[in-house]
This record gives sequence, C-alpha cells and structure tokens, in this order.
Amino acid sequence: MRQRTAHRFRLSIVMVAMLFLAFGSFWLLQLMNQAGDQIQASQRQNEPDYIVEEFSFVRMSKDGRPNYIISGDKLTHRPVDDSSEIDKPLVRSLSSKEQPPMDMRAQHARVDDNNSRVVLTKDVQIDRAAAAKGQPFQLRTEALTIYPDEDRMETDQPVQIRQGEARASGSGLRGNNATRELTLKGRGTLVLPPKQH
Repeated sequence: MRQRTAHRFRLSIVMVAMLFLAFGSFWLLQLMNQAGDQIQASQRQNEPDYIVEEFSFVRMSKDGRPNYIISGDKLTHRPVDDSSEIDKPLVRSLSSKEQPPMDMRAQHARVDDNNSRVVLTKDVQIDRAAAAKGQPFQLRTEALTIYPDEDRMETDQPVQIRQGEARASGSGLRGNNATRELTLKGRGTLVLPPKQH
C-alpha cells in the first residue's frame, strides 16, 4: 500500500510539474507573440502615410504674404512624429521686402516641430543675388538648421562665406536674416578686398 501511495505521489508531482511547464510555455509563447505584434505595430506606425514627388509648399506670413517656399524632388511624411524627409530640397526665403530672395539648397532635408525647423544636410548652399544695398552672398556647409518662422539659421559644421569679394570661414555659424547679422564660431579666416579709392 505504501508503495502504491508513493508511486501516486511521484506521479502527481510529475503531472503538476508538466502542467506548470505547459502553462509556462503557453505564457512565454503569448509574451513572444505580443512583443512581435508590438514591433510590427511600431514599424507600421513609422511607415510613411504619404509620399509626394515634385512638390512645392508655400508658408504664408501672419500678414498674408508668402514667407517661404519649400520644394523638392520627393517628400516623405511620417505620422509617428509628424516629420517630413525631403530629397533635393530648395528653400526660398521671401521674408524681406528690401532684399532679393535667399535660396537654400541641399541633398536632403528634414522638416519637423510643426514645420518650424528645417535641417538641411549634405552639400548645403545658400545664395542671394546682389541688391541695391548689398553684394551677392554665398554660404557653403555640410549641415544647416533653419528656423523659417524666426528667419534665423545655425550650424556647428565648418562654413565658408563669400559676400562680393570678401571671404570668411569658421567652424560654425549663427545667422539672423531679418537683422542681417552673421556670427562665425570658432577659429576661422577673414579676407577683405582692398578699399576702392
């Protein structure tokens, strides 16, 4: 009798252990499926909700005038963070009545913060034609952050500037287009042409 009870007891322990193992396996499988579903959901969230090719976007100022135009080869919008990636962007600033438009080009741009920040990268070029009160302006760098609503820009990358015959370079820059102030950061050079008599 004792042998039979001991046998039943061992059998019960084995069955309970197998039952725990089965429930543990089922629970682990559920966790893995949930993790896989969450990964797929987050990947789907990061998928673009629209792609526009050969586009042009005009942002108006508070007084109803065109403030700037953003155009490019391709715009990819991602809803997860409401950002846009632009291939071969052109940003044209029309904010000043006294100065000609300023064109900013690059290979890539990211627009975020409710369209209030544009990060231009790879071969960034800024050009402004000569005006009655100013010489032509050129700026070259590899990355530039533009705040169009505030009409300012900044970079921590090396920058080269040319205005007329004057040239300057630095290891970074802060600029305000409205006040026409430009501050070069770090070590750099400044080459001024001789004064005309």
